[in-house]
Amino acid sequence: MSFQAYIDNIYAKTGKTPEDFLEAAKAKGMVGPDVKVMQIVNWLKADYKLGHGHAMAIVLTFKNAGAIPK
Repeated sequence: MSFQAYIDNIYAKTGKTPEDFLEAAKAKGMVGPDVKVMQIVNWLKADYKLGHGHAMAIVLTFKNAGAIPK
């Protein structure tokens, strides 16, 4: 599955774009240099019922946006 397919599937399931998730993450304190990847993954799984691969795709968008360290 391509990266874009993951993003498209996430949008189909949640109605949210990566930018929407980033805004929600900021509101939850889930961005910054001290936030661990698995904290974000667990939050996405719990709150949005995303699978691990889909949650990791969102994490990658956070890294590419500079919201968390690469």
